Amino acid sequence: MEHTSQFATYPSLRDRVVLVSGGATGIDAGDYIVAGPDWKGAAPPGIKKVFRSTTQFPLAGYRTQLFNPADMPNVQKVQAGSRVQPLSAYLKQPPAEPAPAVDFPRIDRESMKTNFFGYLDFLLRFAPPGPEEKEIRQKLVRIGIGAGKPFDLTALSPEQKAAMFEGMKEGDAKIDQYLAAGQKVVNGWKIASLFGDRAFFHGNWLLRAAGAKAGIYGNDAAEATYPMTKTLANGEPLDASKHNYTLTFAPGQLPPVNAFWSVTMYDGKTQLLVDNPLDRYLINSPMLPNMKKAPDGSLTLYIQKASPGREREANWLPAPDGPVYLVMRLYSPKTQPPSILPPGSGTWQPPAVKVAS
Repeated sequence: MEHTSQFATYPSLRDRVVLVSGGATGIDAGDYIVAGPDWKGAAPPGIKKVFRSTTQFPLAGYRTQLFNPADMPNVQKVQAGSRVQPLSAYLKQPPAEPAPAVDFPRIDRESMKTNFFGYLDFLLRFAPPGPEEKEIRQKLVRIGIGAGKPFDLTALSPEQKAAMFEGMKEGDAKIDQYLAAGQKVVNGWKIASLFGDRAFFHGNWLLRAAGAKAGIYGNDAAEATYPMTKTLANGEPLDASKHNYTLTFAPGQLPPVNAFWSVTMYDGKTQLLVDNPLDRYLINSPMLPNMKKAPDGSLTLYIQKASPGREREANWLPAPDGPVYLVMRLYSPKTQPPSILPPGSGTWQPPAVKVAS
């Protein structure tokens, strides 16, 4: 299974963070700089690449693949070899003066409904505009967002307030509509490219918002592609309280990746992992040696709430007692046929989930 740890770091603009890792730049060790938008420095010798954060608040997600319990010492060794430190420490120089403390406003579900524009105004102070944002930033300034002083909702007329909240409602509906119908559907799986950098989005705010709502912090399609489904190929919702299901990869048709693939089970209502007696939340390619294939070489996963029997349990992906949500993760998908790239239009297609016979 995949072991994931996440952290956020908020570096001063006068002191950059150095990332020591491999990741998307290859499997060899290397030193990299993550720099804020206003950094004017030069990379010192030994730095392979400078990654530019478009805001002053970068976040990094670490994923270290664990093949089996016996592999844990190797995972710990890999993790111990990854370090994040200020550039001054990397250069063995005195540390820069700490940045002023940031007084973050309160944020929770309720405040996001009542003070969304205030929080947006706060964050824009730390996010210099790109050229594609010029027009929309000008529009926001007209209503006091990003105008150089704290946004004051009380300064607006009742009509303006009503219009803003109605705009939030309409915007959220457009995002849901895009996620429901704006992606390619292949055998019931929705496949899209929702994640990337500033150049990828190129001012497409709907796409950016859809990616954040569907699965924030996802990789771009070249790093990982994420087919997801809640239905059969005919659109019928998956519900493990009513049916048992199967997912069969035909002979020679396992997900084509250079790294590894996984199929993760979530509760269809909450999109949270499903508690189960096996403590199994996904099936992935490192588990293949312990799984059972059919005589013709095909691989069938059993998607159901109850065990399919001891002889099939290695292939069992425990489901909730209700709606099912499946996400397939293809890490470093192959670019040559068979391939899922371009997302949804490639020569490889995920097989449909079927009702067990």
